[in-house]
Amino acid sequence: MSPTSSRVRIPKIPFWAQILGGLVLGVLLGWIARSGDVAWLGKTLDEIGSIFVQLLKLAVAPLVFFAIVVSITNLRNVSNAARLATRTLLWFMITSLIAVSIGLAIGLLTNPGSGSGLTPADGAKPKHTGSWLDFLTGIIPTDVITPFTELNVLQIVFMAAVVGIALLQLGEKAEPILTLSTSVLELLQKALWWVIKLAPLGTLGLIGNAINTYGWDLIKQYATFTADVYVGCALVLFGVYPLLLATVAKVSPLQFFRGAWPAIQLAFVSRSSVGTMPVTQRVTERLGVPREYASFAVPFGATTKMDGCAAIYPALAAIFIAEVFGIHLGIGDYLLIAFVSVIGSAATAGLTGATVMLTLTLSTLGLPLEGVGLLLAIDPILDMMRTATNVAGQSVVPVIVAARENILDRDKYATAHGADIDDLMSDEAEADREPRVPVAA
Repeated sequence: MSPTSSRVRIPKIPFWAQILGGLVLGVLLGWIARSGDVAWLGKTLDEIGSIFVQLLKLAVAPLVFFAIVVSITNLRNVSNAARLATRTLLWFMITSLIAVSIGLAIGLLTNPGSGSGLTPADGAKPKHTGSWLDFLTGIIPTDVITPFTELNVLQIVFMAAVVGIALLQLGEKAEPILTLSTSVLELLQKALWWVIKLAPLGTLGLIGNAINTYGWDLIKQYATFTADVYVGCALVLFGVYPLLLATVAKVSPLQFFRGAWPAIQLAFVSRSSVGTMPVTQRVTERLGVPREYASFAVPFGATTKMDGCAAIYPALAAIFIAEVFGIHLGIGDYLLIAFVSVIGSAATAGLTGATVMLTLTLSTLGLPLEGVGLLLAIDPILDMMRTATNVAGQSVVPVIVAARENILDRDKYATAHGADIDDLMSDEAEADREPRVPVAA
């Protein structure tokens, strides 16, 4: 018998199973750390989760910049690019309006702030707040360095859009810069793939630290509100999106989830739409959306399309906070919530996502910002489902638009299947070697 044949083969564990294992082990270790008061274990879990998040954040600023630049320049290969961009934005707004309506309906039916046992004294003003003035004036940076050092994604998107449009105007003269930008983007995505493979370990640390820090008592105190957020996101994720896919795009919703599941599950554990962006773009392409269009729509969506963080969550949170503080909301207030969610969702790219969007909503309604402090403790648990919903929407809309514009490869969509992270990485490398062809709309 040869040495090769006598070797014991270690079966490859699917990525989803690694994620699930990290989740279960994290809950167990977090419970041990809290119930046994094991300080070193709690600190270790905190460090593991923090390092994973920090690695994701490390790539966010340059990734967003070069992704937007390249995606805008890729539109030169797409016929009717302006129409595609307009319809993408329109569908972003339509789905956000549907999501915020669901959030408001659930909040009005369940009264999440009543019976929580919380009082205004439990709240505290957040360190960072959002306002319409900050949103409008904060788009244009004062210099080119600060947005990257302070991770102001909205300003990074603005600069990238300007650079991308300028490159389109320069034509052939811009080819060296475009080639460099494409290479840098591929480099960043390759590095981010390595970080993504650490997601099972990051999941262990993040979940374990949440259980160790807050315990189950916190979840019980926010039981109705937590359930509302999860139910609202689930209705959008497994109700609204499949309905739109079946009726508007006329494709199989089940097939969509089969193909997009790697991005959705990674979003759930990483809690980062931008960090998940390379996976989201790859699964969107595997679902038959032309690469030239997907490379625009997905990065654009990753910074502005957030049905979980910017629609469902602020709607429910506003009702929750109003009830805790004993403030009555009228029809006009609910319309304002819908307006902020649809128009102001790009503000979530500014700092820390849902928190900034929530402060923007509260300040618009005139509700006390101290209410944000009531929800900060439970935020990590809510953010998992919110981000999964965000990312699913960032893939659903390009599929809908591509189908409506008759540029969706329906054969490719029909054969899309769930893939492991390693398979997606190999597909990405293979796609980079494929010649690109203009997309005719």
